[in-house]
Amino acid sequence: MTLRLYNTLSRSVEDFVPLVPGRAGMYCCGPTVYNYAHIGNLRTYVFEDVLRRTLRFNGYVPMHVMNITDVGHLESDADEGEDKMEKGARREGVDVWELARKYENAWLLDMGRLNIERPEIICRATEHVPDMIQLIERLLERGYAYATEDTIYYDTSKFSDYAKLARLDLRGLQAGAGGRVQLNTEKRHPNDFALWFLKRPRHLMQWDSPWGRGYPGWHIECSAMSMKYLGPTFDIHCGGVDHIPVHHTNEIAQSEGATGQPFVRYWLHGEWLLIGSEKMSKSIENFLTLSALAERGFDALAYRYLCLQAHYRSELRFTMDALEAAQQGLRKVYAVRPDRDPLSDASAYADARAEVLAAINDDLNVPQGIGLLNRYGSHRLWCEFDSVLGLSIAERAEQKDEALPSDIAALVERRNAARKARAWDESDRLRQELIDRGYEVGDGPNGTTVRRRPI
Repeated sequence: MTLRLYNTLSRSVEDFVPLVPGRAGMYCCGPTVYNYAHIGNLRTYVFEDVLRRTLRFNGYVPMHVMNITDVGHLESDADEGEDKMEKGARREGVDVWELARKYENAWLLDMGRLNIERPEIICRATEHVPDMIQLIERLLERGYAYATEDTIYYDTSKFSDYAKLARLDLRGLQAGAGGRVQLNTEKRHPNDFALWFLKRPRHLMQWDSPWGRGYPGWHIECSAMSMKYLGPTFDIHCGGVDHIPVHHTNEIAQSEGATGQPFVRYWLHGEWLLIGSEKMSKSIENFLTLSALAERGFDALAYRYLCLQAHYRSELRFTMDALEAAQQGLRKVYAVRPDRDPLSDASAYADARAEVLAAINDDLNVPQGIGLLNRYGSHRLWCEFDSVLGLSIAERAEQKDEALPSDIAALVERRNAARKARAWDESDRLRQELIDRGYEVGDGPNGTTVRRRPI
């Protein structure tokens, strides 16, 4: 059964045909580790994890590469502002390298909580600066870059296909006209972008280069690292939709300018998570973390299940009520009984399996697949497709609650009711009462879980 994916480059759904039969090279833009990842960031990583799992379900061996941006990501796409890493270090009063490791570890912890499989290669920007310098040298040799007193820039006028991914109207992106570019008298053209920054002595992270001591721009890192591990042309590149007009557009320009070969064959982009009518964002401080949800009694896999209920190319509006409904829905999945399988007949199971797989292979239509799984109600079918969904169905279904005294069971029920009503103060009070009565208290998709604290 053919896997079909929506390619941003062609604006159409295409059959997936990898460069190397049976293998799939895949690069995904990773975190900038200056703060905790918010659940909007994590939605993108869930989508990419589902893609990776779907590739493997269809028999492909994935080679998944993801970067960690620990230098070079400025506040503005117009190569202006402060490096986000330095800003974060000043905010917390720590060394910039310490900041990077702190939030890298926090991100890895969140990925584990969400059952997101670790890529084959996770590469830090700071450990690949020589690769970036070599790529910039190649661009200078081929006439795609130029040096000014302060910066090495990519010359977008030399790359005729610059607008192809985002389908930009370059004439409408005039400097100072309110578009994505801003006036910069150093640049030859408004859309030119920085490859290497010079003469910025306040920046703590700097490296020697043929042009002087400095540090890389943000875009060059992804080109250098993706091509280092996957080659000049590879199968799939993923990220959020916000990367289309600038970051991924610039990646194509510098990669194809350096090699003269097509860079990526399939571009896939995940849509935003919204709070109210706004995109979740650290810059406007309207973001929630996975830990904040846990403090409210929500399991990380309930959030994953919420993400799976919206197509990756559709915006997802986040509310606590929606998350509570997802948690309740996941409880029902875990409660599907293996001893009453309506698809015990081999032919019926094969037909149902084919129907679910057809949905998932239609550009990762996981919401439709979940609808079919709920309709069939087969524990065995849920468990087979859990290799795509990543919900730990077999493991969670096997968990057994210990028998509780009636008064403790009543407290648990009262706490579950308080959580459902979002009466957090009452929920916290009942949690403390259970602890005082000698029980360890946890929260998961099946509600409050308690067990007698060991003596």
